[in-house]
Amino acid sequence: MDCVTDTHALSWYLYAMPELSANAKNYMDNAAASGGCIFVPTISFVEITYPAEKGRLGANVLPRINAAIQTPNSVLKPIELSHQLTITLSQIPRQIVPEMPDRIIAATALHLNLPLVTKDHKIQALQNIQTIW
Repeated sequence: MDCVTDTHALSWYLYAMPELSANAKNYMDNAAASGGCIFVPTISFVEITYPAEKGRLGANVLPRINAAIQTPNSVLKPIELSHQLTITLSQIPRQIVPEMPDRIIAATALHLNLPLVTKDHKIQALQNIQTIW
């Protein structure tokens, strides 16, 4: 039971924040318990770095995510932006999902043929990927 997570869902999951829906939390917990993977698109690290540098996000968020990923047997697995993934990007319509980081995250789920844990209503409007919220 694998999935891809967007940036917000990842942060909310690691910090056990109430913003994460019960359904999303259960799905991610089940992925972890079943030995599955929660794939983290590397664009999420960029999305976290920028507001952290501007002081709009705690400076400890990215180090905590990196530590969680580097923990032995971590369920969190970074997924690199590859050439093949960029080809899939054209299947995420810019008219529906205009922000490039969100398009890359959605394309990652589509490329891996996995559900995406996201609260983003624009991504949820896509017909070619399954979303969990």
